[in-house]
Amino acid sequence: MSDFPEIVPPVRVLGLCGSRRAGSYNRSLLRTAAGLAPAGMEVVEHDLGALPFFDPDLPPTAPRPRAVAAFIAAVEAADALLIATPEYNYCAPAMLTNALDWASQPPASSPLKGKVAALMGASTGIGGTIRAQMQLRNSFVYTQVSAVLQPEVLVAAAHTKFTPEGELVDEVARRFIARLMRALADQVLRHRTAETPILV
Repeated sequence: MSDFPEIVPPVRVLGLCGSRRAGSYNRSLLRTAAGLAPAGMEVVEHDLGALPFFDPDLPPTAPRPRAVAAFIAAVEAADALLIATPEYNYCAPAMLTNALDWASQPPASSPLKGKVAALMGASTGIGGTIRAQMQLRNSFVYTQVSAVLQPEVLVAAAHTKFTPEGELVDEVARRFIARLMRALADQVLRHRTAETPILV
C-alpha cells in the first residue's frame, strides 16, 4: 500500500521508448502507463531517434548537438524517467543506451544523477525483456539513478496481448503497470521529502 495519498503533487515523467518501430509494443506500453498513472502524474514521451551517436571526444565545454541539448534539458526538467525497452540479442537497444550515454556525461554534472527511473518492456519472446532491463539496471549503478525495484513489468508474448491498433488488453499486465506507476510516484515523493531541508 502507498505511503502517500491517491492525489499526488505534480510529478513530471519523461517517457523513453527504445524502439523505432511504427507499431512498437513498447511505445504502446508508454501510452498505457500514461493512462494508468495516478492523479497528478504526467507522462511525456521524448523521441530518441534524432540523437547522433555518442561522441566521447567532444570536450565537456563544447556545445552539444541540438538534439542532444534538447534531450538533456528534458531529463533535467523531469522528476522521473519511465523507460520502455525491447530486447535485441539479449541486450537493450543501441538507441536507448546511446541516449543514456549522452546524459551520463560529464559524470559530476549528469542530469541522471539522483533521478528516479522505472523500467518496463514488451517482447514477442518468453523473457519479456528481462535481460535488457537487467543491463539498464547495471548502468544505473554508475549513473546513480534510483531505480524502482518492484514490480517488474515484463510483457512476454506481446503479440498476443495487444490489439492490432496497439491497445494493451492483458489485464494482468495492466495491473502491474498501474502498480509500477504508483511505485514510481511514491519514490519521487520520498526523494522530495529527503531533499527538503530541516529548519531548526
